[in-house]
Amino acid sequence: MDFDFTDDQESLRDAVRRWVDKDYGFEHRRGIVKAGGFSREAWDGLVGLGLTALAVSEEHGGMGFGPVDAMVVMEELGRGIVMEPYAQAGLIAPSVLRQAPAEVQAEWLPKIAGGEALIVLAHQERGARYKLDKVTARADGQTVTGTKSLVPCGDQADAFIVPADTGAGIALYLVQRSASGVSTRGYSLQDGSRAAEVSFDKSPATLLVGPSQGLAVLELAVDVGIAALCAEGVGAMEKLLAITVEYMNTRKQFGVAIASFQALRHRIADVKMQLELARSMSYFASLKLGDEPAVRRRALAQAKLQLCNSARYVGQQCTQLHGGIGVTDEYISSHYFKRLTAMEMQFGDSLHQLAEVSAGMQDQAGVFA
Repeated sequence: MDFDFTDDQESLRDAVRRWVDKDYGFEHRRGIVKAGGFSREAWDGLVGLGLTALAVSEEHGGMGFGPVDAMVVMEELGRGIVMEPYAQAGLIAPSVLRQAPAEVQAEWLPKIAGGEALIVLAHQERGARYKLDKVTARADGQTVTGTKSLVPCGDQADAFIVPADTGAGIALYLVQRSASGVSTRGYSLQDGSRAAEVSFDKSPATLLVGPSQGLAVLELAVDVGIAALCAEGVGAMEKLLAITVEYMNTRKQFGVAIASFQALRHRIADVKMQLELARSMSYFASLKLGDEPAVRRRALAQAKLQLCNSARYVGQQCTQLHGGIGVTDEYISSHYFKRLTAMEMQFGDSLHQLAEVSAGMQDQAGVFA
């Protein structure tokens, strides 16, 4: 199998990397964190690169690129630990809206491609424990009532994709933030990014996907998010490893660089191994997005589980190799560690994904009995 990227994909990688290095440096990012965790200027920069058009079809003003191109972009955004919700608005939202009626697609997909609409998935609820079929929000005709938690940039988004129980199953609706009955309470997360509690009180809503397919499309949206998160994690771990190696080559003890100590070199080798395991599963996740649902869901659970394990190991080891400076807010590596730690809680933590993988193996039970 050929794992080389095309010239166009390498050009895309270079363009995003240049933007991250030039316009999203560490001090600039710290300023965004202090300002609340979201920058409209930075978001406009992503729009200017054409990234919001990446996953939108050419028919609706986009580029019509695929999962591998999205993976390339997310790796580079991970290198810069970019906090703006690109995966949500640029990848997940188009994947859902592609299943909507033609007139809804014609209204919203060009707005996403042009950066005029920032639409995020609002699916998490208290007590659901990552179970997508546990939805307490209710739909009554063309209105939605309920509360969603940890909505990415929920107080900044233009609209939300909201799963709601219709009584006949889970349907997906689009609700604008400006609609009546919508209220938001924003806050900063541990990694510096922004989220919000979003409440709907008989808020006018547009049906995207009916109850017969709502849960299946929601599962697809979450899988798209997991694939993006895996790629972002690879980029973040790769950059954190580079920062750590550079530190070890300059930090001296007993008159020599600590990079010369064999025990520490072995630890770095183990970190590199965990990074490559995560990278291979990130590739696997992106390539499986087009498979039939059962195969796709199992593959994405496996990929997210590996991401959780790798991110924890890489984050902890690199922080320990830095010593005390590795946990200070003024030093860059601590921010990568916080982002990698927060990733575990998104779209299902390691225990949830382990249960998903185990459930998918039930058909093999007793083989070795």
